[in-house]
Amino acid sequence: MNPTPAPRPRIVLGVGRLANRLHLPQILRNTTAGGVVMLVATIAALLWANLAPTSYQHLSHLQLGPLSVAHWASDGILTVFFFVAGMELKREFVEGSLSRPADALVPIIAAVCGMLVPAGIYTLVNLRAGGDLSGWAIPMATDIAFALAVLAVVGKGLPMGVRAFLLTLAIVDDLGAIAVIAVFFSENLQLGWLAAAAGLLVAWWALQRQGSLRSGWWYVPIAVATWWCMLQSGVHATIAGVALGLLVRTNEYQMDDNLDRWQRRVEPWSAWVAVPVFALFAAGVPLNPGVLGGLWSDPVPLGIIAGLVVGKPIGIFLAARLATRFTKATLAEGVTWRDLAAVSVLGGIGFTVSMLISDLAFNDQGRVEVAKTAVLTASTLAAVLGGILLRARGR
Repeated sequence: MNPTPAPRPRIVLGVGRLANRLHLPQILRNTTAGGVVMLVATIAALLWANLAPTSYQHLSHLQLGPLSVAHWASDGILTVFFFVAGMELKREFVEGSLSRPADALVPIIAAVCGMLVPAGIYTLVNLRAGGDLSGWAIPMATDIAFALAVLAVVGKGLPMGVRAFLLTLAIVDDLGAIAVIAVFFSENLQLGWLAAAAGLLVAWWALQRQGSLRSGWWYVPIAVATWWCMLQSGVHATIAGVALGLLVRTNEYQMDDNLDRWQRRVEPWSAWVAVPVFALFAAGVPLNPGVLGGLWSDPVPLGIIAGLVVGKPIGIFLAARLATRFTKATLAEGVTWRDLAAVSVLGGIGFTVSMLISDLAFNDQGRVEVAKTAVLTASTLAAVLGGILLRARGR
């Protein structure tokens, strides 16, 4: 008779399992490096768009096949980032902090409220000032790469539970943002193309399960075809990346399974190529007096800035307090409420998904530029404030 396995320790922030502990440092390293590269690409985009706007606009609108260069960046290459996000979600669902929701109750509740409160603040600001409600989803997202990069630079010495909280928070946040894009920003659905994409996803899953194709290159044509069918279906094409990532086969009792191998091969392309290229063509907004002046008078940028800088920390922190007050959930060992307050401010760093939703929410290019400028402003404020709080806490 096999001995009864020892019960797993109950840790709310999901850092108790060996496999999860082994994967967490690698995820943190990859996202930190990606955040630095994305920051460089963002600065380059701002300089290029403002010092040589003609060449920047020409390249952005240059048509390459069915899409322009800018659309290839947002609808095409960014799918790689969402593929990695799908695999990270799969890992967390199978063996990480989301495999038992009770173990991740605090960051899950905090993430949900950290999406709802900013959306509510944006809606209230624009209702009162007669603004545009189309951008309600822009301040919902937290950029995991930027947030973890700031945490890595100024948050040294903090407990691992703080990093695990932010990672779990960002993963749940990504899941919510993906759902919002799929439900609210899909239009003119073409059921035939959607059925074709579903069939290809089934083929991807079956081949993964069978395991007969050892080389990952055999799967690339299926992934590309799935992306194309999703693009033609009216659903945002990046959703194909999430679906493919969630369907990668994994084995929680095997340290080097399919999911590990796919992540090792694809994550560098996401961090060093896909996201920086997207940032290069998404962050190039003109910083002229008209745009900058409108940040503090136009209800759209005001709602975005208030949602990210004020709504995110309020939603995350208060939700965490209520979760520990009215449930049996507790913080991980060594994590204090001061730590959580600082991390909650970092939740206001919204970049990749917020930029993408800005493109999807508005049809007017001027409105898109103002929204993206607001996202950049709010993310910078959140990064600086969160960094100051983390540095003070570290001392």
